[in-house]
Amino acid sequence: MFKLLKNLGKKDFLIYFFVVILIFGQVWLELKMPDYMSEITVLVQTEGSQMNEILKNGGYMVACAFGSLVLATITGFFVSLVSANFSMNIRKSLFDKVENLAMHEVKQFSTSSLITRTTNDITQIQMFIAMGLQLLIKAPITAVWAIAKILNKGFEWSIATGVAIIFLFIVIGIVTSIVLPRFKIVQKLIDKLNGVTRENLTGIRVVRAFNAEDYQENKFENTNNKLTNLQLFNQKVFSVFQPVMYLTMHTLTLVIYFIGAYLIEEAGLVDKITLFGNMVVFSSYAMQVIMSFLMLAMIFMMMPRAQISASRINEVLDTEITIKEGNIDKDKTNERGTVEFKNVSFKYPDSDEYLLKNISFKANKGETVAFIGSTGSGKSTLINLIPRFYDVTDGEVLVDGVNVKEYKSEFLNNKIGYVPQKAIMFDGTVKSNIAYGDNGNGSFSETKIKEAIEVAQAKEFVEKMENGYDSHMARGGTNVSGGQKQRLSIARAIARDPEIYIFDDTFSALDYKTDSILRKELKKYTKDSTNLIVAQRIGTIMNSDKIIVLDEGKVVGIGKHKELLKNCDVYKQIALSQLSEEELTS
Repeated sequence: MFKLLKNLGKKDFLIYFFVVILIFGQVWLELKMPDYMSEITVLVQTEGSQMNEILKNGGYMVACAFGSLVLATITGFFVSLVSANFSMNIRKSLFDKVENLAMHEVKQFSTSSLITRTTNDITQIQMFIAMGLQLLIKAPITAVWAIAKILNKGFEWSIATGVAIIFLFIVIGIVTSIVLPRFKIVQKLIDKLNGVTRENLTGIRVVRAFNAEDYQENKFENTNNKLTNLQLFNQKVFSVFQPVMYLTMHTLTLVIYFIGAYLIEEAGLVDKITLFGNMVVFSSYAMQVIMSFLMLAMIFMMMPRAQISASRINEVLDTEITIKEGNIDKDKTNERGTVEFKNVSFKYPDSDEYLLKNISFKANKGETVAFIGSTGSGKSTLINLIPRFYDVTDGEVLVDGVNVKEYKSEFLNNKIGYVPQKAIMFDGTVKSNIAYGDNGNGSFSETKIKEAIEVAQAKEFVEKMENGYDSHMARGGTNVSGGQKQRLSIARAIARDPEIYIFDDTFSALDYKTDSILRKELKKYTKDSTNLIVAQRIGTIMNSDKIIVLDEGKVVGIGKHKELLKNCDVYKQIALSQLSEEELTS
């Protein structure tokens, strides 16, 4: 928990120091009221007392109460300000951390878990800072100050108060030990509930197509019931606090008055008024002590869950980033658009088996290099090593003659136009999605955007949309078809005019006619750029300058289409499974 407090700035700590002073003032005013009550009690019991003296002490009590209210309001404002700033800073730190994690590091946490940590977990800590730390400061100050004031008021009453405090400590300890382990389970169940909800929403078409609504509902209900029952149990245990506190408070008051009545009866006439005043004051201060423990009880209700949430957030923030930034942010060689793999082998961090083994090839500027192979042969993994979604286990990946590990990530990414296998669209307009690669500086002109859309064969359907290039694009591109989404994804890469294009099975969502036209236009437009294409269709890659055939993570053939038909059995089998011999040789 306290590890996260480093996200508070100097200004926040200064505000908290000011808050501590305000709380001291608040406690002083609250503890001053029983003294005035004692004066009033003595004045009422004393013959010849003046009414104006009683009213004056009553006025002081009202002033103390009002002053305490004002200080409490100011304290609440500043504490809320600090907690809101903390929440903002920690969310930013968490978001930035996730942005910089490698793919395999992100996969340690599910998407639903990261959402829960960014929202629910941070909210738990924010609530604790807003209320818990305030109570954590106020409760000990009130307890110690109140106890100091009553120590000399009566030994018997002090013993009774001590017994009540010990009893409260025991109750708090028992309740905390029961509930604390369950809060970690609660947060995990919230993760799971978010996961089930997200799965249901993203897969809604499949759910409806297979009439699986009842199955999904039962799946959600099972998780939701587990969370509900656990939360109900926690709340039932916590519900013990309040009645126990009030029972202790009222029992202690009764005991104090019972002891007081006995002491007053045994005392002489002169001491009776003093004892009565002490009893009233002691009971007031004893209630302040008990209220302090009531505040501590509230902290113990909030702190366990906040502590669990803090641990979950620290788990993400403490994750070591394995892909380190290089320091090259400008071109160091005369090479442009070259990609070279030198004896590259790769295995996932949590795997013992190599997925890629001893891969070597070079793609020169202006060349189109294609990768083909059976499912699981490592095609997509291979090209994901270029933008450093993963780092190689052995060997080197060179871009423009420089190891990609030596580049700053922003500079490396600006050399690449990446089109993923699954097209991703962001909430906004068609235009904003195409201009996504301008690094947020608005450098893409409208002419450039329209040209990229035209080359990607998306002009026709974009201009038919209600607002043309300014038409709304839903998150995930749910308001366009798969093929349209893929073409817009290609246009986004084209708009960057990169040195290197990476197409990860990009053309699979397109019909053959659109695929053919798009590749012809793309070849004209990107003649000075290097094109790396992962594909399943032979028709997509047969005119490539170089085709690399992968099988079980190894290169089993490199060459042009006709060469591979003669020399590579794997390529020939794939080709014949899609086209006839006449079509392949024509």
